[in-house]
Amino acid sequence: MKSDSNRVVVGLSGGVDSSVTAFLLQQQGYEVIGLFMKNWHDDSVTISKECPWLEDSYDAMLVAEKLGIPFQTVDLSTEYKQRIVDYMFAEYERGRTPNPDVLCNREIKFDVFLKIAIELGADFVATGHYCRKGQVEIEGTTHYRLLAGVDNNKDQSYFLCQLNQAQLAKTLFPIGELTKPEVRKIAKAQGLVTAEKRDSQGLCFVGKVSLPEFLQQQLAVKIGRIIQIPDSHPMYQIKREETPEGLAAKYSYSAADGVEVGTHDGAHFFTVGQRKGLAVGGTKEPLFVLATDVEQNIIYVGEGKSHPGLLRSALWIAQADMHWIRPDLVSRESIQVWARIRYRQPLAKATLYPTSTGLYLVFDQPQSAIAAGQFAAWYLKDELIGSGVIG
Repeated sequence: MKSDSNRVVVGLSGGVDSSVTAFLLQQQGYEVIGLFMKNWHDDSVTISKECPWLEDSYDAMLVAEKLGIPFQTVDLSTEYKQRIVDYMFAEYERGRTPNPDVLCNREIKFDVFLKIAIELGADFVATGHYCRKGQVEIEGTTHYRLLAGVDNNKDQSYFLCQLNQAQLAKTLFPIGELTKPEVRKIAKAQGLVTAEKRDSQGLCFVGKVSLPEFLQQQLAVKIGRIIQIPDSHPMYQIKREETPEGLAAKYSYSAADGVEVGTHDGAHFFTVGQRKGLAVGGTKEPLFVLATDVEQNIIYVGEGKSHPGLLRSALWIAQADMHWIRPDLVSRESIQVWARIRYRQPLAKATLYPTSTGLYLVFDQPQSAIAAGQFAAWYLKDELIGSGVIG
């Protein structure tokens, strides 16, 4: 329950989750303000009628009117381009796999948006994320906890893996204790226009996009070779050193390791583990991207999802790319954790091995398509305690 007379600004996105978030907070006695963030103007790369911002802003306004709460729209497109879009282009150009949704939460929703909310006199901001917030007192200090949502099918804690204690202190997640069907049921009972609305897809605040067209706004088409590596290649027979460093080592490919099977429009348009867009046929199983070389403009592929080039048991995160939501839990010793490297991936048992320059995350079982630039997140039971950018 709330304390007396708290004002909360809800990020009304025009979807059912944020709509019910606003309703629940209003029912709890908070003074609620709805704020819609417009962060994208270029509709030329979005797929028609998938998450159009104009429709979303209208639905958000209708929800605010229905609830009788103040409503404003704020344009953060400049900040979004500088902090998210430019980052995406830079990462793809380097041959890495960014996750703009994680960065969007850290840089936009819980930074720029939070500051605007505070300027409006808010005590908290709230979003429609399926996760929970807890707290624990240790030696007189309050430590805020980011907990997985009750709905295992919708848990979105991974997307918030870069939040810090100051951001969590000012944040509420009212629907984290609910399942998606329960949220829709509440919306329908209250007559909210978003009750049956489909979930948005695609990039945070942009919508469902044609990624090649999106990237071609700044990255040039550059024809290169696709080299297929056989799963029988001798490099896969060499036993890896059973150390974190040995297990995290990446395979090093050259064109001489395989055969050319096609061409592509630019290695920077592809990511490790990608299957679609290769336009190469004639194989029994689909081809998957094993690695990209943006310097030589070569894509290395392997046949089948069990290809040994896709699998690795460990990854490395440099000190500068590490982030602890719970700094009090940082340890110089190895820690048993649960971890994932992408949204919706089931949590897997792993061990953190800290070093003086970073840490290794070693999984009990090999993971598929570990890609540089992705975020790895680690948990103790249902609490997300830290994350980092994979090197």
